[in-house]
Amino acid sequence: MSTDDNGTPLLAARGLVKAHGKTQALRGAALELRAGEILAVTGASGSGKSTLLHCLAGIVRPDQGSVVYGQERLDQLPERRLSELRRTEFGVVFQFGQLIPELTALDNVALPLMLSGAGRREAQGKAGEWLERFGVRGQKDLRPGEMSGGQAQRVSLARALVTGPKVVFADEPTGALDSLAGEQVMTALVHTAREAGTAVLLITHDAQVAAYADREVWLRDGAVVSEHAQQEMAR
Repeated sequence: MSTDDNGTPLLAARGLVKAHGKTQALRGAALELRAGEILAVTGASGSGKSTLLHCLAGIVRPDQGSVVYGQERLDQLPERRLSELRRTEFGVVFQFGQLIPELTALDNVALPLMLSGAGRREAQGKAGEWLERFGVRGQKDLRPGEMSGGQAQRVSLARALVTGPKVVFADEPTGALDSLAGEQVMTALVHTAREAGTAVLLITHDAQVAAYADREVWLRDGAVVSEHAQQEMAR
């Protein structure tokens, strides 16, 4: 399996087990994410895809197993360090965007920068540049409820990438969009991630969305059961 220049995956999970009450969401799941790679995790509804993403992003802790990012065990880090990573080196995009409804598009994107210590003017300037990259600069003064689903999701992508993260975790980013808006969102995400050298872990049940990835792993009943490169799929 390809790795970074030091021979170590950017992110690696081993033997992840996670239960929600009596429901076993993960049953020994394992995968590796390479620097700059776009990896799709696919599987049926209820297969544990979102739980896997939450464990990999440090949002929830697995009951068993390990998640290693660089030289750090995410499953053992204090919450303060996890919050710092999510603010600076991780970007997260959810199916419904989860933008702050009271803030404009510009302020939603500027917020992660301000939380990291940037001044308002500097943060808004950079936020405006990222809205431009995703083709929604014209919506900068609109609030989420005033935008279309596709526009709001592109604002969410801008917010996830504005800090220059090493990894973006995208959980069904096109799940609430029609096919045209979904294609626009995925094209923007892939182009920008490639340009920035950002790794993307993409959770999806849609084969057309998974086709944007370099590699795909299949999750069944909480465990990775197969994986392949997209070049192999095309043959």
